[in-house]
Amino acid sequence: MELRFRDRAEAGRLLASHLAAYVGRSDTFVLGLPRGGVPVAFEVARTLRAPLDVFVVRKLGVPGNPELAFGAIASGDVKVFNSDIMFGASLPDAIVKRVATHEQRELERREEAYRDHRPFPDLRGKTVILVDDGLATGASMRAAARAVRQHDPGRIVVAVPTASEQTCRLLRDDADEVICAVTPEPFSAVGLWYEDFSQVSDGDVRRLLRQANEEQAGV
Repeated sequence: MELRFRDRAEAGRLLASHLAAYVGRSDTFVLGLPRGGVPVAFEVARTLRAPLDVFVVRKLGVPGNPELAFGAIASGDVKVFNSDIMFGASLPDAIVKRVATHEQRELERREEAYRDHRPFPDLRGKTVILVDDGLATGASMRAAARAVRQHDPGRIVVAVPTASEQTCRLLRDDADEVICAVTPEPFSAVGLWYEDFSQVSDGDVRRLLRQANEEQAGV
């Protein structure tokens, strides 16, 4: 087996070493996909001396096949739909509305839990670095990149510690730059490439965001 990360913090530090071009730049903003992406993004933001926030994405899964996403909703009141999948699955409007309403409730819960009423950041003209702990299918990250694009950033960088080479290639359709630190084959699952892949709690996310904001304020 190739390189395994000790934990998400170590993975974040390694990933940050691939992002040296963005160190200290005032136009850079790091967004972590909760929950597992936030400990990775924390280390990236700390190394780059960049602000950190979360970008919550909820896939809209086809009933009976939830891994097949017909769309996604995301932070900043963004909705992204895949019309081909919606048509292919013959999804009636009532089903689309029901799934979207359910996921909207969970998104709002996470927004409230993580952001503590802080406004969504202004991403216009920024270089936005989207970070997760790894990519399997890449569906959530693709939705995130498409959603962030609607906030008119100057550049979108997708950055992850580990993913399959195929998934990294797919993401290049949605981001201006894709950085995958390690691309083992066969890939199988993100968790295989971590010695400690324990679940990240809502409390962990809040703590890391608070610490990042405090450190940034001291810059």
